[in-house]
Amino acid sequence: MNGAHSLVKTLLASGVDTCFANPGTSEMHFVAALDQIPGMKCVLGLQENIVTGMADGYFRIARKPACTLLHCGPGLANGMGNLHNARRARSGIVNIVGDQATYHRPFDAPLTADTAGMAQTVSQWVRTSVRSEELGRDAAEAVSAAQVYPGQIATLILPADVSWNEGGVVGTPGRAALPPPIDGNAIESVARNLRAHGADTLILLAGPAALSEGQGLAWRVAQATGASVMADFVTSHVARGRGRLQLERIPYNMEQAIKTLARFKHIVLVNSKPPVGFFGYPGLPSTQYASDAQIHVLSRPDQDPVEALKGLVQALNAPHADIPDPGPRPDPATGAATPEGLAQTVAALMPENSIVSDESVSFGRGFYKFSHAAPPNDWLHLAGGAIGDGLPVATGAAIGAQKQRRVIGLQADGSAMYSLQSLWTQAREQLPVTTIILNNGKYNILIGEYKGVGAVPGDTAMSMLDLGNPSLNWVGLANSMGVEAARASDLDACADLMKASFGKSGPFLIELMI
Repeated sequence: MNGAHSLVKTLLASGVDTCFANPGTSEMHFVAALDQIPGMKCVLGLQENIVTGMADGYFRIARKPACTLLHCGPGLANGMGNLHNARRARSGIVNIVGDQATYHRPFDAPLTADTAGMAQTVSQWVRTSVRSEELGRDAAEAVSAAQVYPGQIATLILPADVSWNEGGVVGTPGRAALPPPIDGNAIESVARNLRAHGADTLILLAGPAALSEGQGLAWRVAQATGASVMADFVTSHVARGRGRLQLERIPYNMEQAIKTLARFKHIVLVNSKPPVGFFGYPGLPSTQYASDAQIHVLSRPDQDPVEALKGLVQALNAPHADIPDPGPRPDPATGAATPEGLAQTVAALMPENSIVSDESVSFGRGFYKFSHAAPPNDWLHLAGGAIGDGLPVATGAAIGAQKQRRVIGLQADGSAMYSLQSLWTQAREQLPVTTIILNNGKYNILIGEYKGVGAVPGDTAMSMLDLGNPSLNWVGLANSMGVEAARASDLDACADLMKASFGKSGPFLIELMI
């Protein structure tokens, strides 16, 4: 058995059965092994940032790692934006990155790069295999590293000769390490604070704490103590809709966030971090909470928040508390496209158990308030701030759900251009994805950031934020990728197109003119 065969067999034995790939010459023996060994689903992406973003979306829904196949250091570099987002989302991914044959590397061929150095910036685990006999062992350890709770990025660098040489041995799958235990003293300290200062306390959820079970436990604590519950703005995955809390996130806007958090004297972190601004702004602090607020850590991001919240419920003897009813499901909105109207329309029409990939950026910051009465759904957010993850995350999520759930992409036009090729993969795989492109013809978020930093934009600056010269034709772009598409000039037309798309088995794109 050569190294490539041992690698594929080890991945499959370790539970990794999906590979998102954009291969090159150095990876050909691995590609051949994927063809010769049954069991691995291979999904082609036309650019590496699509590949890594798909692996992120896959993990968020399947809750297990996929592997990526990237071509040498430059291929890894192309995928680093969405690996940054995946690391912030704490998604588990195993990157297989091809490299020069070990004997060829000293000759500094054109694609030679500091692949390990680049990988370190977006990975918690990095290793270069140097012997075919050790590749299976290395692969098993990579999968174990990616499975560290709640998920990590593991990058295995694969020189071409380690892949093609004989002597491969299938690695023994490792056991996923249990998360570090919750500190009983932290539970007691938080419980004591809540008994004394419940009304002045915010319980801030992130990571798995923002899913259904964590929300229910946090609500019991809140009802027993008078505390408030919110989600961190950069939480990657929130369980939403009927039967879930009517959670709001901390606002993105710095001044709004400071105003929202001003009344809280205590903030309990449940897998979240102390809230800070995305950037530094003149005259504003870096932190968003009050200067005299006390921060209490119930659980760190690498710990199990459900275990922590169960302990807190027990310490407080908090009784069962029903999740509040959000009221009747809304009707679709009509007229010109507005954030409120689009959110209401999505809530009115989405199929039960849908997945929403939200990269609506500035247009969608108020979506939550108008979509609480939707059917149960999973709402996925950009966690790392590197725009361009919405389309590939939607694509990977559809595959993670085994094409059994409708995925709705709420997608800003500017950031969609970063990962447009995702549409091609959606068409190739016939994925049930409805993408709503929010076409306002500009990088609207940066216009707001100009004001935030106190800069005064002139004609040259504004021209760099304008996408209207020439205008993007999203119907034409989607069609060129094999995706059926139509333009909507108002919410009435958008609603009709959404309903029609939900009856299709494959992808559909709606270009909504803002």
